[in-house]
This record gives sequence, structure tokens and C-alpha cells, in this order.
Amino acid sequence: MRTHYCGLVDETLIDQTVSLCGWADTRRDHGGVIFIDLRDHEGLVQVVVQPDNNTAFAAAEAVRYEFCLRVTGTVRARPSSQVNDKLATGKIEVVVDQIEILNAAAPLPFMLHETPGEETRLRYRYLDIRRPQMQQTLRMRTRLTQTIRRFLDARGFQDIETPILTKATPEGARDYLVPSRVHPGEFYALPQSPQLFKQLLMMAGMDRYYQIARCFRDEDLRSDRQPEFTQLDMEFAFANERDIQDLVEDMIRQVFKEVVNVELDAEFPRITYAEAIRRFGSDKPDLRIPLELVDVAEHVRHVEFKVFSAPASDASGRVVALRLPKGAELSRKYIDDLAPYVARYGAKGLAWIRVDDLSKGREGLTSPIVKFLDDRAVEGIFTAVGAQTGDVIFFGAGNYKTVSDYMGALRLKIGKDNGHIEKSWSPLWVVDFPMFEYDEQSRRYMALHHPFTAPSIDDAADLRANAANAVSRGYDMVLNGNEIGGGSIRIHRSDVQSAVFDLLGISSEEAEAKFGFLLEALKYGCPPHGGIAFGIDRIAALMSGTDSIRDVIAFPKTASAQCLLMAAPSAVPEVQLQELHVRVVKPVKANS
Repeated sequence: MRTHYCGLVDETLIDQTVSLCGWADTRRDHGGVIFIDLRDHEGLVQVVVQPDNNTAFAAAEAVRYEFCLRVTGTVRARPSSQVNDKLATGKIEVVVDQIEILNAAAPLPFMLHETPGEETRLRYRYLDIRRPQMQQTLRMRTRLTQTIRRFLDARGFQDIETPILTKATPEGARDYLVPSRVHPGEFYALPQSPQLFKQLLMMAGMDRYYQIARCFRDEDLRSDRQPEFTQLDMEFAFANERDIQDLVEDMIRQVFKEVVNVELDAEFPRITYAEAIRRFGSDKPDLRIPLELVDVAEHVRHVEFKVFSAPASDASGRVVALRLPKGAELSRKYIDDLAPYVARYGAKGLAWIRVDDLSKGREGLTSPIVKFLDDRAVEGIFTAVGAQTGDVIFFGAGNYKTVSDYMGALRLKIGKDNGHIEKSWSPLWVVDFPMFEYDEQSRRYMALHHPFTAPSIDDAADLRANAANAVSRGYDMVLNGNEIGGGSIRIHRSDVQSAVFDLLGISSEEAEAKFGFLLEALKYGCPPHGGIAFGIDRIAALMSGTDSIRDVIAFPKTASAQCLLMAAPSAVPEVQLQELHVRVVKPVKANS
């Protein structure tokens, strides 16, 4: 139907006949000559309909916004006074010989040069995707996956699909379940990840595996989560941490260079989990923000102010200070509003000191807490953080994890709000994660990554004896404060895997029922192996500069896991439920 794309018509085609297809972006009638900007995914071209072409002119008069058209005409140079340097096609136009209305368009619910509300965008996603910005974003995402495939194919990785209908296993989130018609009362689960299958492929001798895999998790959503998402899944046999990290570093560098022309660091820095929490309050620190947490417990342990001295004297407590240069310029309202912000992350309050004039000692300070601190404490804190006139120093005190969480969140907020963020790309590796975290409510250990992550202790008895302090062989790649990839060396011995299950409170009976196939496979010469998974949606969002992964997914769900376009989820006929041996039990409403 067409010989060229609209956005690719240029001066080399002058005096040639072209056939173009696309949508009417604008239509203008200038004194009897009709101009139509015809748009396809490559861009716009101006077509001109002369009044002496009666048939074409009559058709052009009927054209309205977003009519779908086919145009045949001759390319000519625009007059120099009408050249549009903002368009790739701005030096030419197409004089129409024939115009065909392929399909008329009803009035649209929004104009495509607008950015309507998200609900409208998702309801009419097929129109939203017509917008040039969305066209560019989704084509960028295609280039992203193409570049990944080329890189891995060239290095001997095998692209292998794994099942979508599989077995429910505990991996940290709720499974989506699919009832079986032929096995009444039994269910498949949609995979949260291909984790176990890729390990089995290593046991099968496939050596290097990858898959751009669809994954499913029934969890509470936010801007960077979807119930179904896409990840690059990878696994290596006979590899250690550095083997894996070095290769995928090269991959990410090449991907960013080829897709968005960004040069990432020649070597990504590595910091331990403990250092990341200590300095930044987060295991995915944004290194573009040059603000750091400083532990000041030693300077306040002696004070009578129990808010500080109690956690400073507690082995599980923490007292930290965060210096904001030029923070004295902030309004009192802004500072006061930070307290309810950090409360979302567990803070019971937010103490602060404003340094109006360091040379005046206490007389140069403004703070609701300074009266509770003696000169020794104030001097020690100011020396530790490098306080200067014009600074504000914020404090967190309490349980180590809680303080780290809310002060890490505060660091990000005040850094971004006050211009303390560099326009750069800052990748890093976070390594040496704790193997477990202890859940006080259930009174048992939880896996920080997943139950198949290998401990640095290569002895089952030693692991059992030192579980509280065990370090895993896990690692995360972080970019600009976002975890874009996470992986680990896997457990390759059945005794260690059984010990981990036991520490996680998974009984031998439950382990056999849910993971018997894995425990058996580990007995048959399982090689040392490890891998990593990258969030394709998250990487695409970073590349496109959006905060929401919904902007880089063709047909995403809302924050309540609904598809507004297809009206899913939805009820199904009773006869279909009967075939699946399923009965719907509606939730009982609580008494008012």
C-alpha cells in the first residue's frame, strides 16, 4: 500500500512519486489549498492538495483529525520561506495526485498532542500509543531487548523457554493460581520467576541460559510494580560472582551505549550491604546525591536526652545525623512537613538543628533539641558531620533498621527537593547481603533474597550454628537508586539446601512436597552455578526518563491490578466455573 514512510521522505526523493499511509495529524485550508500533516511511526510529512485536482480536493475536504489515509503524490522542494527546520521532512512536501480515506475517525476522547490523565490513557491505550512519545518509548524498548539478545547470543547463551503453568512454591509473594479442569481440586501457579527451571537447566548441562521471561506476582502495586512483568533471566554454570558480574556489566554498558547513547562507568563500584545501609540508609543507594548518614551514637551516649542516649547505648539501636548544606534557607514549614513524611517509614519524630552562625556557638543555633545536648555532644556531632554556617542537621534515633529506613528516605527527599542531585548515571554493585533476616512476628528467619541463594559459609553445620550472622553470595546491580538486577550464586549441594529450608521454617515434609524434585536433582552431580535477573520494565523506564513502569509497558494494569481497556479481571459464567470445579465464595462484609 505504501512505498515510503512519512517521516523518511526527504530531498533525495524530489520529483519522485511516493505512496504514503498514516493518520491526519492536522488539516489546514489556506485559501483554497489544503495542507495535511500526515503522520506514521517515523514522523510527519506535509502533503498539499491543489484545488484543480477535483477528486483529491473533495476527499481532502472531508478529512478530519486522525482519519486514516493513503496518499499518492509527487515530492517537491518547499519554498525557502516555508522550510521547517524542526521536522526531518521540513524541506519537502508531497503534492497529492490521489487521496484515499481508508477509515474515518470519530471525535477522539483526547487530542494526541495532550497527555491526559492515566485512567483515560489506559482506557484508550491504543490511542495513547499513537502519541509520538509513546511510539518512541516502545520502540526504544524494542531496541533494548534486541541489543540484549545480540550480546548474549554472541557469547554462547542459549535462549530457552520455561513453563508458564507450573507448581506453586514460596518465593516471597503470592502466586497467581490457575485451576486444572482435568485434575479437579488441583492448581497450577503462574511463575514468579523461572528460578527453579533455570537451575535445573544448569544441572542438565546447558551451561549458559537466558530468557526474556514473563513473570507474575500477586502483590500490592505501586509505580514500579505490575502483576505481570518482564525480566531478563540468566544462569551460568561453573561461575563465581565476579565471572557473572563482569559479563553483565559489559552487557549493561553496551545496552546503554547502543540504545540511549549513554556511557556508563568503565567499572562499577562495589559496596557491601552493611556499608550501603550505614552510609545511605538503603540497599539501593542513589550515588548521585552526595549526602550521607553519619553515626553519632558515641557523641550522645552520655546525654540525659533519652531519645538519643537510649538507642545510642543499645546494640540494636542507631543514632545518625544527616547534614544538608545551605539548609538554613529552608522555610520552617518545609522542615516541619518532613516529620509526617518520615513517619511513613516508621519515624516517631524528626529532630534537627539549624546552624545560623557557627562562630556564635549555642547562640548561633536554632533547634527544639539543642537545649538537651551539652557542649561536648554538640561539638562531637558538628565535627563528625563537618557542620558549616547555613547548614541544617537532621537526626534519626531508634531501632537500627527503622532509623536507616526513614533517614534513607529523608536523604532522597531533601537531596532531590534542594538540588543536591547530579545529572549523571551512577551504577554500582551491592554485595555481601545478610543470608537471613529475623521476623519477630513469625519468630523465624526469612530469606533476604530467596531460599536458593548460597551462603558464604560452605558448610551446613556451620550455617546452622551461625545463621544470624551468615552472609549470602547474593548481589544487586543498582542504577540511580533503582535495583535493576539481582542475583546470586546458588546452592548446589542438597545438605546445604536442606539446612536453609530448615532455618526458614520449612519442614522436611513441606520441602519434599514443594521442592522434592530440586533436592533430588542436587544429588546427581549438580554443578556450581549462579545467575542474575534484570527488570526490563525498570531499565526501560530509566532510559525513557519516567518514574512509572506503566509508561513503558504496552498494555499495563492500574495500581489496583485492573486492565481498563479489556475490563479485566471479570466474572465468568457459572458453567465455566463448574468445568473447573471451582465455586466462588463472596467475602463476608464486616458488621458496621
